[in-house]
Amino acid sequence: MGSAEQGSETPRDGRTWRNYFPKGDLWVFGYGSLIWKPPPHYDQRVPGYINGYVRRFWQASTDHRGTPENPGRVVTVIEREFWETLDDPLAHLESSPTATVWGAAYHIPASHAEEVHDYLDVREIDGYTVHYTPFHPVDTRKEPNAEESPSSPIVCMVYIGQPTNPQFLRDSVRREQQDVAEVISRSQGQSGKNTEYLYLLEKSLDGLGLGSADVHVTDLVRRVKVLEGVEEAAAEEAKAERDIEEALHPSKEEAHQ
Repeated sequence: MGSAEQGSETPRDGRTWRNYFPKGDLWVFGYGSLIWKPPPHYDQRVPGYINGYVRRFWQASTDHRGTPENPGRVVTVIEREFWETLDDPLAHLESSPTATVWGAAYHIPASHAEEVHDYLDVREIDGYTVHYTPFHPVDTRKEPNAEESPSSPIVCMVYIGQPTNPQFLRDSVRREQQDVAEVISRSQGQSGKNTEYLYLLEKSLDGLGLGSADVHVTDLVRRVKVLEGVEEAAAEEAKAERDIEEALHPSKEEAHQ
């Protein structure tokens, strides 16, 4: 299970990540946009999962995928024990007894750890706070000379929108799947359309190649497609696939820019 940012020694800036990463390097787990839009300066991207959480589009977005007047919807992870106290119409479809959430972890070398922490703090400023949890890597190497992935659990930093934060959807009506889908279908923020975020997440999870489909996400995709219409949804899905490919496998020219 995760734990809020804490440690035996708290530096002046309030950060305690070095208590978890004494060598100065950093591991960051992404379960949402970080899967397809990695942090800068990473030298390893490892697919895998964390246990004890459930991923839900129950976090309002007043910046990246919405506005203060018309907030969009983005994902957070919720601790399983607390989630079980909430009314969730898809609860019966959560088959994993360990509440597995799939995603990708990134290794940041010590030379860039503080810089990346700064970057992520700004990127996740809308209601997310730093926590730490064990991450379980999965080796998906297909090429004989591919870089070996870690095999043991790794402590990872993860940004979570806690139920106590102001952007969490406290009203159970706003957490209903159809309500979430309708909000996603019409919302847009500084990073683009909310539908794009949804499709990017679905394609990214599928791209992990680990049977990591998320029933909550796939159900929302189905509902949003109905609201958008076949042609518009197909065009946005195709764009999402292209964007993911460009983000994770940039051309040589882009990689050196």
